[in-house]
Amino acid sequence: MILRRLVVGSIASNCYIVGSESNRQGMIIDPGAQGRSILSNVRELGLDIIYIVLTHGHIDHIGALKEVKEGTGAEVAIHAGDARFLRRLSFSTIYNRSFPPGVDRLLNDGDSLDVGDLHFVVLHTPGHSPGGICLLGHGVLFSGDTLFRGGIGRADFPSANHSQLMDSIYTKLMVLPDDTIVYPGHGYDTTIGIERRTNPFIRG
Repeated sequence: MILRRLVVGSIASNCYIVGSESNRQGMIIDPGAQGRSILSNVRELGLDIIYIVLTHGHIDHIGALKEVKEGTGAEVAIHAGDARFLRRLSFSTIYNRSFPPGVDRLLNDGDSLDVGDLHFVVLHTPGHSPGGICLLGHGVLFSGDTLFRGGIGRADFPSANHSQLMDSIYTKLMVLPDDTIVYPGHGYDTTIGIERRTNPFIRG
């Protein structure tokens, strides 16, 4: 698996470029800012991007979506619960009218995203936002703003819910193997085992 992390924007959001070594298909997770840099890295890696996956709809994770979409032609995928956040963006391309502007695929819990020989399962993890998701596959978890190294997502936004967030973490993430590598929406990677043992929000 090809994997590159880019730290983008003023809030230092993580954008991930993931690709298959077998056929060079790829996906971009959370193009939060600096679209030109993201596209430059895609070209450097030699990937054909087929999906742009948004773990949630907050602006620090979708800010470069328009530029990256136009630069790749990839399908934009987001959970239905957060698709409304995309209405703030301006898209010049005509999209499927059955979806909100800019959305090509609405994700649900348990959906599969296939990128060449790579297969990722969508885990709906609401709490930080109604439509927050994580992607799980090949021993790694892209956790968005649900789980961080030593922390969890904020739940003080109008559409957030702390109890729901904790339920998502306990029922969807803490049941994963300890050696699952976690790539969060901000900060450095960790593992499920480390967070289970040391994360003060989870231990408490």
